[in-house]
This record gives sequence, C-alpha cells and structure tokens, in this order.
Amino acid sequence: MNAGVGETKKQKKDEIYRKGRQKASNRTRSIYSCVVSSSAHESSPSPDEVSIVEKVKRENEDMAGRYVFKMFCGERIIGLVTGYDNETSKFKIVYEDHNNDLIDKEILLRTLAPPTLVDWMFDSHRMPRLLCILQQKVLDDEEQEGRLGFVFIENDGVDEHMIWLIELKNLFSRQLPHVPKEYIVRRVLDLNHKSIMVIRRNQDVVGGITYRPFLSQGFAEIAFCAVMANELIKGCGTRLMNHLKEHARDMEGVTHLLTCADSNVVDYFLKQGFTKEITLEKDRWQGYIKVYDGGILMGCELHPKLPYSYTTTMTSHQRQAIIERIREASNSENIVYPGIDFQKGEAGIPSWPMKVEDIPGLKEAGWTPDQYGHSRFKTANDSADTASNQESITAFMRSLLKQIYDHPDAWPFKEPVDSDNAPGYYDVIKDPMDLKMITTRVESEQYYITLEMFLADMKRMFANARTYNLPHTVYYKCANRLESFFSGIFQSGLQDNKFQQN
Repeated sequence: MNAGVGETKKQKKDEIYRKGRQKASNRTRSIYSCVVSSSAHESSPSPDEVSIVEKVKRENEDMAGRYVFKMFCGERIIGLVTGYDNETSKFKIVYEDHNNDLIDKEILLRTLAPPTLVDWMFDSHRMPRLLCILQQKVLDDEEQEGRLGFVFIENDGVDEHMIWLIELKNLFSRQLPHVPKEYIVRRVLDLNHKSIMVIRRNQDVVGGITYRPFLSQGFAEIAFCAVMANELIKGCGTRLMNHLKEHARDMEGVTHLLTCADSNVVDYFLKQGFTKEITLEKDRWQGYIKVYDGGILMGCELHPKLPYSYTTTMTSHQRQAIIERIREASNSENIVYPGIDFQKGEAGIPSWPMKVEDIPGLKEAGWTPDQYGHSRFKTANDSADTASNQESITAFMRSLLKQIYDHPDAWPFKEPVDSDNAPGYYDVIKDPMDLKMITTRVESEQYYITLEMFLADMKRMFANARTYNLPHTVYYKCANRLESFFSGIFQSGLQDNKFQQN
C-alpha cells in the first residue's frame, strides 16, 4: 500500500517536471514573424495561423521598454519603444538628444536611417534621463495591465507553482552555466528557500531571484539572481530587486540582504545598493552563509521606510524638482553660453592658465570671486587674499609630500604601476594615482586649488592599492600603514600651519 502511494507521488512529480521542461522548450523555439491578412484568404484563418499571429503580436508588444538608436545628423541618438500600433504595424518610439530633450517627431520622420536595438547596459552617467523615466512608466503600465507580474513562490506542492519553479531552475541553468545544475535544483526546490519571479502574461518566467531568509538573524541570503537579457535592458532587473527588498522587509522582517557575488555581477549589485562593506554584525551572519572561492561577499541594508517599489519614480520627481529650483534661482534665464577652449596637459594639468571669472555665463549665474576655491580649510588670517591663501596651501602640500616620500612604506607608490608586473591592473583600476602624479600637480600650482582635491587624490591612491591587491599582500599592508601615517601628519600639520577647519 505504501509502495503504491509512493509510486503515485513519484509519477505526479515526474509529470510536473515533464510539463515544465516541455513548456520551457516550446518557448525557446524560434518564432518567425508573419502577418496573416484576412483579405488574402477566402476562408477564416486556421487555428495554427491565428496562434502564430498572436505570438508575433505578443512579441511586438513585449518590445515596449526596449531602447533603440539611430543615426541623426551624424550623431547617434537614443530612443525608447513605448508600444506597438497593430493598425499601422509600426512601433511607437520616442527619441532623446544629448541635451536630454525630446526630438521633434516630424524631424525624425524625414530621416532614412532605421532604428537599431540597443543590446548593452548604459553607464549611470550616460543614461538617457527622460527616456529612463518613460521606461519606468512603460513597466508600470505593463504591471497594471497584467502583462508583467512579480510573484513570490516557494515549494508548497501546488502544481502551477512547481512548474514555475522548474522553469526558474531552467532559466538559472541557462543564465548561470558555471553553476552545477544539481546545486541549482537543490536550492530552488529546497523547502527553506523562496523565490520571486518575473512573469510575462501569467505564464512565461523571464527572471527571478532565489533566496533564503534567516528570520531569527534578521537577514536573507540571495542564492541566485538572473534575468533574461531582453528584459534586463528594459529595467526589469532593478524592479525585481526592489520588489524583493520591499517584500523581505515588510513581510519577513528582514533588515539586510547578503549575497556571495562573482565578478560578473558585482556591478549589477552595486547599482542595486549593495556594498562590499557588510554593516550587519558579523556574529549574526557568520556560520549561516558560506563565502565561496572567487566570490565577493556583498550586503545591502534595507531602509525601514523607503518605498523601494517606487524608488525610480520618486528619484525622477526629486530630480525634476531640483532642476526647477535651480532654474528659479539662476540669473542666466536659461541662456546657453559658448564653451571654453580648455585642454589638459600632463597629469591633467591645464595647458595654460585660465581665470575662473572669464568663463562665459558664470557671473551671470550669480558667481562671485569669494566663491573661488571654496574649501572648509582656511588660513587663520581672514584678511589674506586668494593668492596668499593658495601659497599657504601649496607649501603645506609640499611638506606633506616630503614626509610621505621619506616613509619606508612609500616605495610602491612613488611611480606609476607597471602593467607588466601587475597584469590587468588598468582593467581593474580606471582612475590610477601615484605620488609622482600628485607631485606634478602640486608643483604646477594650478591643479590643487583646495586641500580637498589633494586629499581626494591621496585617498584614491590608497584605495586603488586595496582594490587590486589582496589583504595578505605587502602592497595592501603598505597602503594601510602609509594612509595611517598620512592621516596623522595631515591633522597635526593643520594645527602647525594654523589652518581652520569649518
């Protein structure tokens, strides 16, 4: 009797698994675009023809939220697909120029270059601002219309949930090929793990996160995170993480999210608010999660009141409010002034001296000479003019550099890093810094107009050493010791030179 019951359960699970595999397999088959015109057929189209048309229609609708680009007046401009017009069989696209202004539609109609899909992620400083806001609205509309959904599922034995979990497992296997499939199965179907999925039209799993909440410790560990590339470019990855943050905080009492990320996804987690510095007390997570070889432990502290689901919309409104306040306070009346002929020489030093007051439009915007080189470090003599104050700053920086050069731990930083001795250094470190470059900038007497600029370069030099080198290396330890020495002589030097810190 017991054997019969066991066999029935096994058959049921096998059937669920088979359905999930079949459903995932069907979706990966190529669907060729074709339009069936009713006037071209004397009789009504067959069910197969109707099915193909519906699939093509859904694919066209799913293009909403994708970025495109086209050449316009010799420049590449970015556009966003906002929808699809079934009557004209054309996509609705909005374009934005380099000044973050929407381009007139009539002008674009006269260009011959067709739009091309964008298949890469933008750097944060190159994001098309207006289109980014519009993209979030497209996703909002899709959620409200039911074409896009975010659901939380665990292994509860419900047939539909099991099929979705198996589809999510298949997605992880495709997107994370270096992770053993057996390990993915164990985690996704484990009773202690939960998953949030991105569902298209209540049937297609296009992304998801599997995580394990440790309720007694107040944190959750993210095991897997993957989103299909065509959905990631539309912003679903960020929205998926925001839904997880809000659910874990409000429904499970979680205060921190932790994950062991490999180098390929570190940038994604950094954009989602994760950092390499874990703020959660070590005794709360140590022993509960495992840090894998080659993985980087990252964490995110959840704000108790932040509405994560509306973060993008909220920040866009805040940005717009700030821009409006700036326009109200500005005296320039939004006049566009001509640019300046500015060129950098060695070590980023200006090729020739330039007076700040000569920058077109600066005075009209309300700038005054007392704002030049604004710093929280000032000489004790308030009556000293700008030139005298600059001389004091330069002399102080020179004295600091002499002491740094004489320190026994300064040898790794006296010259630029040789890439032959440090393979891939300049692939990892995008803004290199060394004592030779800092000295060149000091001696130019043009680059460091404030002590803050000097401090920023020194800190960057130490941070670069810790970023590229492992903690047990001599370079990492030299950076820590030299930075500690620099902090001490800087503070004492402020007092000896009678600098006041505001």
